[in-house]
Amino acid sequence: MDLTFTPEDEHFRSEAREWLSANAPKTPPPPEHDGPGCRRWALEWQQRQYEGGWAGVAWPTEYGGRGLSAIHQLIWQEELYRANPYAGDGHDILFVTLSHAAPTLIQRGTEAQKTYHLPRMLRGEVLWCQGFSEPNNGSDLAGLRTRAVVDGDDLVVTGAKIWTSNAHIADWQELLVRTDPDAPKHKGISWVICDMRSPGLELRPIMVMTGPAHHHFNEVFYNEVRIPLANVVGGLNNGWDVAMTTLGFERSTAGISRQLVLSVAIERLIAMARRRHGAARLSNDPLGAQLAQLRAEIAAVRAMALMAISRSATRAPGAESSLARAFTSELHQRLMRVAVEIIGPDAMELHDEDPWLHQYLRSYSNTIAAGTSDIQRNIIGERVLGLPR
Repeated sequence: MDLTFTPEDEHFRSEAREWLSANAPKTPPPPEHDGPGCRRWALEWQQRQYEGGWAGVAWPTEYGGRGLSAIHQLIWQEELYRANPYAGDGHDILFVTLSHAAPTLIQRGTEAQKTYHLPRMLRGEVLWCQGFSEPNNGSDLAGLRTRAVVDGDDLVVTGAKIWTSNAHIADWQELLVRTDPDAPKHKGISWVICDMRSPGLELRPIMVMTGPAHHHFNEVFYNEVRIPLANVVGGLNNGWDVAMTTLGFERSTAGISRQLVLSVAIERLIAMARRRHGAARLSNDPLGAQLAQLRAEIAAVRAMALMAISRSATRAPGAESSLARAFTSELHQRLMRVAVEIIGPDAMELHDEDPWLHQYLRSYSNTIAAGTSDIQRNIIGERVLGLPR
């Protein structure tokens, strides 16, 4: 695996850096976090990238992308997150749209599904959310109970989902439903596209410890919601296999954005530690050793991301993507704990003007989202190492 950037790659990086310098947002998203203002901010920034020719760098040209390599996509994302503290925020809000649903549709969708949805995603016209997790099922995704019954040309959906990020501002949802209740639990599931304006949908906000302004999660209730059979992705009752494609992208190539967030955060944290404690003290203090260790671990995560990119060119992400997911989520928590220790009691005063406390509180969910750390270790043990169940 050759990870050397070519002169052409470096020229592409220079062009990206120049464009971002002139066009990246100079102000953060609105303070109501994950509300309509944030949606508008993120979509407008995505539209600006599309108009500038920087959206969908590695997407097929027939759906509005540039058709470049995954390495070019990595370079673009690196420059995006390094441009300023706000440039990557739009990608975070559109994470499910661009890094979940889009690659799944590219690989598993019908031509009609791809032709309709992908250009709208790329142009910044729509926002997607994910309907996978359910009450009382925890990490047992295959135990889902939301049921869909075929009625003519439609599926009629009844049930509930939970922890649905941005459902209250989303246009579409990637939804897992049980279409054959008599099949084994990993069978009889379908991955479908749900219009969030469908009659019968009810949303309830879930308030979290990051503060009352951070309405991020929702419960979603489906009361005989009708979804066209044409919205089934990958075939009826084949949803588990499609979902593994989706989660494979989330845990590997989509996780590049998490690695980049950490890369930016560690340098900011080191700079803050130098201001607060002095460079001389850091060089002879356990805190300096902690920061050096974190920086080394983040470099290791980047190597894992590059490995995932090199393999994605020939096949969909596999079970090894759980390695990066498990390591990155726990690394993020360690990084945020050190940040709060450096800031000290002042951290409680920085909530509205500094992201450190918010990110510290949010990091608690990192080892739960996209499969708990225990689930990731089970996958690594069974599917990567070949250990018994």
